Amino acid sequence: MWRPWDNKKMPLRIHDTSSPFSCSSFKDIQHLCTQDSSASSKRNANVFHRVRIVNSLLRSWGPSRTGKITDSVSDPSISIPGAEKRVVVYFTSLRVVRSTFEDCKTVRSILHGFRVLIDERDLSMDSRFLNELRGILGQSNLTLPRVFIGGRYMGGAEEIKHLHEIGELKKIVERLPAAEPGTCVVCGGYRFLLCNECNGSRKLYTQKSGFKTCTACNENGLIRCPSCTCAHL
Repeated sequence: MWRPWDNKKMPLRIHDTSSPFSCSSFKDIQHLCTQDSSASSKRNANVFHRVRIVNSLLRSWGPSRTGKITDSVSDPSISIPGAEKRVVVYFTSLRVVRSTFEDCKTVRSILHGFRVLIDERDLSMDSRFLNELRGILGQSNLTLPRVFIGGRYMGGAEEIKHLHEIGELKKIVERLPAAEPGTCVVCGGYRFLLCNECNGSRKLYTQKSGFKTCTACNENGLIRCPSCTCAHL
């Protein structure tokens, strides 16, 4: 049962050092670890560098959200002549860009809380409002909304919300005369009517030239309500 004991020496198995995963010394292992750590640190540095570049580009492309009044707000040269007794708001009622729509909705809600005359100019209803605003501000790329109080340019959504939070907006608006309650009986508060010339079709027919485009209305076949326009003068 038991293996007999003898003085013969048993052969010893020597670990094969020819394996590609073996190292000849501790210095080799340390050198490999140093190479791996340096390579990973370079990769991380490259990744963080790309992230910083992307963030800087996004901040430069995106609109300013600092919540502070810019220098252009206090510029008295930016104004609307003949609008000293009312609030003028350039906005859009389209929901194409959600953030823009929400900003316009919030600003209009804030301003309607004050019982003053508000002249709302919807750029989605009449593109001539866009050209008008570009001429006033002298800019081609515009964000909405834009607000004028008493004929003076006050800024966009962030400026109006900031003024409202600190209580300064109420002091500015209180200088305007109070508006009479009620809705326009002509347009029902929509501020636009169907064109009387083309009935909103944008087309007119004459025997001499046939069909032609109506020039009395805007691109939607609408005209501004004469009652609301006279009230805002």
